[in-house]
Amino acid sequence: MSELDVHIKRIQEKLQQLIKQHHELQKENNQLKKELEKSSKQTSQHQQTIELLKQQVEVLKISSGNWDENDKKEFEKRINQYIKEIDKCIALLSE
Repeated sequence: MSELDVHIKRIQEKLQQLIKQHHELQKENNQLKKELEKSSKQTSQHQQTIELLKQQVEVLKISSGNWDENDKKEFEKRINQYIKEIDKCIALLSE
């Protein structure tokens, strides 16, 4: 074989290796994307659970009646905000 043929054969072998490596990296990339999506969904579910638990803790605090001054003020602020929003809704409906 001539020297040119040897070079061409080496280039073809390297090209085949690169193609194989490319396919393997594509598979790995797809797998990592799936794992990321799954993790994102789990994170979202955990955040929803945390919010629900926070609400439950707040309800328990309210129902127990054991409030400190800050809790009372925060609760009053929240109630006042709800009342303002309800008033706005009523005003919009009566127009």
